[in-house]
This record gives sequence, C-alpha cells and structure tokens, in this order.
Amino acid sequence: MPHPYVLLSAAVSLDGYLDDTGPERLLLSGPADFDRVDEVRASVDAILVGAGTIRADNPRLLVYSPERRAARVEAGQPEYPLKVTVSGSGDLDPSADFWHTGGEKIVYTTEKGAERLRQEPVAADVVALGPELDWRRILEHLHDVRGVRRLMVEGGGRIHTQLLQQGLADELQLVLAPLLVGSPDAPRMFGPGAYQGGRLRLVETRRIEDVVLMRYEPTAPGTADLRSAADRHWLALACELAERCPPSRTAFSVGAVVVAADGTELARGYSREGTDPVVHAEEAALAKIDPADPRLASATVYSSLEPCARRASRPAPCARLILDAGVRRVVTAWREPDTFVAGADGSGLLTAEGAGVVVLPEFEERAKAPNRHLIAPQD
Repeated sequence: MPHPYVLLSAAVSLDGYLDDTGPERLLLSGPADFDRVDEVRASVDAILVGAGTIRADNPRLLVYSPERRAARVEAGQPEYPLKVTVSGSGDLDPSADFWHTGGEKIVYTTEKGAERLRQEPVAADVVALGPELDWRRILEHLHDVRGVRRLMVEGGGRIHTQLLQQGLADELQLVLAPLLVGSPDAPRMFGPGAYQGGRLRLVETRRIEDVVLMRYEPTAPGTADLRSAADRHWLALACELAERCPPSRTAFSVGAVVVAADGTELARGYSREGTDPVVHAEEAALAKIDPADPRLASATVYSSLEPCARRASRPAPCARLILDAGVRRVVTAWREPDTFVAGADGSGLLTAEGAGVVVLPEFEERAKAPNRHLIAPQD
C-alpha cells in the first residue's frame, strides 16, 4: 500500500545529542534555521511527534509565518498541517499545547490506549490499530484515509530510530550544531538496533548561521515483499530512464536499475539503448554486470514495467534473464498490458521460481507516460 513521503527532521549536537539533561530545552539552532523548519512545515501535509516529545517539550508544531499559512490556504490546503502523535499507552496530557493550537490532530494508539483515551479524552481523532502499534499501518492510514502525501517527523529519537530501522524514512534532514553535550543520560538522535545496511546518499549540505544542514536519503532496497523508502527512489530513477528511450510504435519504453542489498547501484539500462533497436531495459542493465558478481543473489531489479514473460525479438524474456542472473527481488510500477503479448505475466513467472515481486502503484502513471500512445483507453 502507498505511504506518504516521510521526512525525518532533527537538530543534534556534535556528539549526537538532541538535548541535555537540564530543566530547559537546549536550543541547538538559531533564528535562520527555525525559519527553515517553518518553511518545511508549511510544505507538508502532516507533522508527527511521539508522545514522549509532547510530555517532555510541550510543542505546538505550528507554521508561524502568516505568509506561509496564507499560501497554504490559497493553494486549497488547511492553514496548518495535520498534527499527529503516536502513543501505545494513551498516556497523554489533555492540557498540552499540542491539542489546543493549530489545526486538526490525530492520535494513533492501541486498543488499550484507546480505552484510556475514552476515559481521559484529548482534543483529537483517536485511531486504534489493534493490540500493538504498527508503523506501516499508521503510514497507510495517513495516506489512504487522511490524504497525507508528505509527512514531517520531528521526534523523538525513538521514533526516528524505528522509522529508519524499518526502512520507512525517505529523507533525513539533520542539523549539526556546534555544541557538545557529553552526558550519557541525555537523549540521542538514534538508538541501538539493526539498521538497514549501506551508506545514505548525501543530497545537500548548507551552512545556516553557525549550524550545518545535511540532507540524506536511504539507499538500501527492501527485502522480499517488504518495501522500503529507498524502493521509491530507485523506481523513480527507472521511470526517469524510460523517458530516455528512443520512440517506438512497436515496443514499450522501459527503464531498469539493478541495486545491491547495501544500496549500491550495479547497473542501469533502458529500452533500445545504444545501437540495439530491440534490447529491453532489464536486459541492457544486466548485460553490464559480471554474471559472477556475488551481489546479484541479494540484489533488486527495478523496472518501470513488469518484466516480460514472452518476447518475439529474443529467445529469453526479461523475467527469465532476471532469474538466470540469480536475482530474487523485482520492484515495478505496473503490469504489462496485452498490447503486444496476450496474457503477459512476467510476475507469475518470477514468483513461480521463488522471486518476490513488489508493485508500487503510485508510480504507474509516471511509468505509463512515455507509453501513452501504445495503451488502449481502458488501460
């Protein structure tokens, strides 16, 4: 199911702390960075913090600029983004500023937490998700029911940790402040545990007064049928590659990327690449990789169109080439229509031989765009 774009935002000291142990909140940023955060808040549909952050900091999570609020209203959005919190216990202070400022609010909780909130209500919609909290279900509900497409997560460290460990964060905006905290009891940005492997991709660095903003994107693919935020990045790249294909009225325009489990790009390709008028995208990408490369066994192939199960131009279809290469995970945007091959079912061939296939339908229209002239109206 589709998720919102999840943006983690935090400021930390040079030694990785979110705060010190004093009674007052440690201010890590200055006015210019606070204004940047206000701008980011104005650009999202919802802002999320954990219940612990509400208890510790009593945040209001507002868009402070009147001009930015006015721009949201002019664009047909609510004046303030939806405010979201998560609490398994339902232990929330009804008098906190979170509930009494800004626009709409929502609490995700457990059945037990919902019972507590019925007895001690807060000014928010309460959504119980069963006996345990589940981040994937929370994100699906935000996307499908509340219409959230961009979600800003402002803490705390435990929530940032969980979202990164589960591969659900699309972007990390980290501000590094020229301070040292040094207290082992102070809250840290990230906690211990198993994170996805690989290096994050540095997207931007920016000096803001005496702090530095660093923007990173995770790169590691998901596993089996569990999607990661990085899956969306790589499939978007495959769709971008499809737009480079030489035009054709007898074949689809498709892009493909092969990515190792640690997020390393192994190869990319697109239909009719180079001087080969019949090469398919997955075929072009796989041809650039040494067949003996051990990373293929745990790699993911991203293809803007479902890999073909049959083709007239070559003996081996792309689904077979993927399986023969040892790849056992494929992420695609849409299933192949019957335009050229009736009953095409590359996914069926892949899954029958043990490969996982993940479809990200939010990319379907983008993948179809360079093929619109080939698709029947009902498709």
